[in-house]
Amino acid sequence: MDKKIPNIVVFTGAGVSADSGIATFRDSDGLWCNHSVEEVCTAEAMIYNRKGVIDFYNERRKELLEKKPNAAHIAIAALERHFPVQVITQNVDDLHERAGSTHITHLHGELTKLRSSRDESAIVPMEGWKQEYDARHPDGSLLRPFIVFFGESVPNLSKAIEITETADIFIVVGTSLKVYPAASLLQYVRAGVPVYLVDPGTPDIAGVGEPFSFIKKRAAEGVPELVNRLIKELS
Repeated sequence: MDKKIPNIVVFTGAGVSADSGIATFRDSDGLWCNHSVEEVCTAEAMIYNRKGVIDFYNERRKELLEKKPNAAHIAIAALERHFPVQVITQNVDDLHERAGSTHITHLHGELTKLRSSRDESAIVPMEGWKQEYDARHPDGSLLRPFIVFFGESVPNLSKAIEITETADIFIVVGTSLKVYPAASLLQYVRAGVPVYLVDPGTPDIAGVGEPFSFIKKRAAEGVPELVNRLIKELS
């Protein structure tokens, strides 16, 4: 009898991009140590501190252009040559895309795009790293970063839940599992579906069911090892 080809869902957080040199937000030396959330990551800040918000995300884009996908991104993309793979990411960078993954759902927005201030679904790509302060969308509204700010709903959450429910294998990489509503995705993993967690820290695993495997390594080391193992065992 032929083996069933499993649907693999990979849920990634800041840790997968940290190995590419991208600063995380929540670590002890992260971006929130140097910036107030209220000043650069709220809808109100776009009104009262527009220049500061745009400068902040321009710097994030400029930094991103200098970074490359690491071994974890590349290994996740390599899974697609063997299995159906969906990536759900909390990250706003494009390193999964640049590594070659083709089915990616961004929960918190994308640095490489801008959106209308009037319509959250009116999204436009941007070239380079610099957004001009007075740039406008074709609908006439001022453009803003395509980022889900604090206090805003997560538009792709329902889609991510539907994807999670299809998983035959669920892989979690580089996330504390403390950022909600994204961390709630684990509640939608079907009973009995294997969950693999790759992280060097101590994520909140209270909501993780069985069977469960914890690979306590950095993403760039642990993910290639896990991917090679899955390809060997399941192909």
